[in-house]
Amino acid sequence: MISTRRLREAALFAYAAHKGNSRIHQAVPGYIRITKIVVSCAVTLLFIASLAACGEIKRGEYTSGTGAVFCDDGFRNILDEEIQAFEFQYKDAHILPFYMSEQACIDSLLADKCQSIIVTRDFTKEERQHCKSVNRRIVRSNCIAVDAVAMIVNKDNPVSALSMDEIRKILRGELTRWDQLAGNDTTAIKVVFDAEGSSTVSYMREKFLPEGKKITDYIKPYAQKNNAAVFDVVKNDPDALGIISVSWLGNDLSVAKTVPMDRRMEDYANENDSINTDLTSEVNIIKVSNPCEDNDFSPVAYKPYQLYINSGDYPLFRKVWMISTASNSTMLHSFYTFVTGFVGQKIIIKSGIMPYHINRRVVQLVK
Repeated sequence: MISTRRLREAALFAYAAHKGNSRIHQAVPGYIRITKIVVSCAVTLLFIASLAACGEIKRGEYTSGTGAVFCDDGFRNILDEEIQAFEFQYKDAHILPFYMSEQACIDSLLADKCQSIIVTRDFTKEERQHCKSVNRRIVRSNCIAVDAVAMIVNKDNPVSALSMDEIRKILRGELTRWDQLAGNDTTAIKVVFDAEGSSTVSYMREKFLPEGKKITDYIKPYAQKNNAAVFDVVKNDPDALGIISVSWLGNDLSVAKTVPMDRRMEDYANENDSINTDLTSEVNIIKVSNPCEDNDFSPVAYKPYQLYINSGDYPLFRKVWMISTASNSTMLHSFYTFVTGFVGQKIIIKSGIMPYHINRRVVQLVK
């Protein structure tokens, strides 16, 4: 018997071949995380009730078939869990995730190589018009989350806080050694990013550098293939300064994945609990301050907890968008509705970032 994994890999290659996307062919063997199809004969009444209040998807209506979602690698953990939850609820639906740089996602949608992407910006008026006039498709977009970019260091690194100005100077090559920040370590600061063209690299470039400049114009960062590799480098290198999506640092989603899916779905459907996601202790997460006129030049630094993302006290935040050109009568549009509905938004809470479409009852112990 052919395994589910083999069938899924075959489907990935078939989809890539059908769309003619060479980048996907290159990515499939090692860069695409194949999610496990979880099948169940029932779901709880609680979950069904919750859907009624958040964009109901009727059982059997546009919830079967296979579709692809192209996603910036920074949000891999979130999309993996969204897919498992959706496929658990709709056993005839199969979502194929492709993880790549943000620019590759955008290029693929504009070229009509896919119909659904997750990135950190909305489409422009010109991009929407291109899809309408050239691809004959209508663009729908929805902000699904507010993410934070986290600065992480090794557990043995004494640096615990940075200001926005210090981050700017690091990226411009004006601060190059750790002893310029704290302690006596004269070794060089190793700035570690994920892949070039990622949303994290683009965000930091636009936030801290002059227009048109690249980070490599100032420093030589250590580029990795994805966020997981950034995390691993920082865990093992005391001189590394990792820059990563905070969705990779939330403990709650990692713990949740050890629980059977039916119990996870009950938790995702619970409308009464509060937002209180803890962050990993495997690395040190840097506090960031932003003394400016808006906060009376306060030197107080904050970690990227949901409380401080929500309030804006943590300054390195950005919106996450799901953009779709799928028509209403398709399974991909049903998935789009699911992610922006209550259960899809509850999954985002577990990742450590802020959902965009949910009542934000935030409770967080300051550490």
